[in-house]
Amino acid sequence: MNFLKRRQQLFDQMEENAALILFSGIETHVSADEYAPFEANRNFFYLTGLRRERMILLMKKTKRDPKEILFIEEADPTQERWYGRKVTVDEAKEISQIEEVRFLESFDGVFDMMMTREDVKSLYFDCYRHQQEDLPDYNAVKAKEYAALYPGHPIRNLFPYVAQMRMQKDADEVAQLKTAIEITDNALQYVMKHLEPGMAEYQAQADFEYQIMYQGADGTSFPTIAGSGANGTMLHYETNRDICEDGTLLLMDLGAKYQGYCADITRTYPVNGHFTQQQRAVYEVVLEANRTIAKTARPGMTLRELNDVCKKVLAEGCIRLGLIENEEEIGTYYMHSVSHHLGIDVHDVNTLENDKLLPGMVISDEPGLYIDEWEIGIRIEDDLLITEDGCEVLSEQIIRDPDEIEGFMQNR
Repeated sequence: MNFLKRRQQLFDQMEENAALILFSGIETHVSADEYAPFEANRNFFYLTGLRRERMILLMKKTKRDPKEILFIEEADPTQERWYGRKVTVDEAKEISQIEEVRFLESFDGVFDMMMTREDVKSLYFDCYRHQQEDLPDYNAVKAKEYAALYPGHPIRNLFPYVAQMRMQKDADEVAQLKTAIEITDNALQYVMKHLEPGMAEYQAQADFEYQIMYQGADGTSFPTIAGSGANGTMLHYETNRDICEDGTLLLMDLGAKYQGYCADITRTYPVNGHFTQQQRAVYEVVLEANRTIAKTARPGMTLRELNDVCKKVLAEGCIRLGLIENEEEIGTYYMHSVSHHLGIDVHDVNTLENDKLLPGMVISDEPGLYIDEWEIGIRIEDDLLITEDGCEVLSEQIIRDPDEIEGFMQNR
């Protein structure tokens, strides 16, 4: 990964006489002495390659002394015995490609010196907020703190600049995504080999998650969805406690995360290895929509335009099935969009929802139909890389044809 190039690209977009301060973050307290698993600020990871807590990236764009400095924790042998080894200065330099690495204790002095001795007029922080009711994250808290410490210095939000960069993946990022998808594929094959009536949804989930961890994944891209029967009609069903009954379908929306990059795949399997006639009829409509999007997606289109294509295919299929009478009724059985961006976040960042697709963007292709009265929920999701003249289905190798699914499950 060329983190130096990424930082230079961001540096070029910064105002003159400005400084950028980006924190990797701290552990989130849960209860008593329990903390949630640490997740580094994704933009910090994108710019440095580091995913450890209590690190700071400082980039200053001043006439006197433009530079970038990384601040990390100094190792404490007693703490390392309890919690594991910290990243060393040499390791941080090698990973981040930042030449000047210092310990955290020096940050306040370096920052104060910069603010009092150099002509810094504005400060960049990651001020992203997903929705109003969310608690502010660590970077937003620090932005407010520094705004109070240095009144008169406008706070700029670096998030839109980094988000724009993250939307187009380079070759190294695509390679990470392909590995995440390959791991996901292998784990899904394991699921298909062991799926049978009487299994609990959480057992299918466990089969998948065991396999991705065994293959070296960081973990799951998001909480695994394993919805059988009527549960498959719930878009973000995560309970995964019911029994997979004979004659039902199991919808699994899942993905492996590999070195920080997320796969996002959905497949729907017959629990007993055979689709019923009704299940197959619905499945083939969804598959047609999935394949149509893969043939249609190209630079210059918007996600909204892709969704319109998807809705038309699904609506025509639902009319044939006798579920609806006109295309405008498709919202009864299809209520989400067919695509989102994919990368470091499973719903990866973007600057405007309707921005036109560009080469290097990676998006999902996930049509679905959710028919409560038939207790049938089917979604087929693949990951697409937008190319110069179309797209590449990064997950093409993952079985989706109903005949192939039945053949694989019957010959296990």
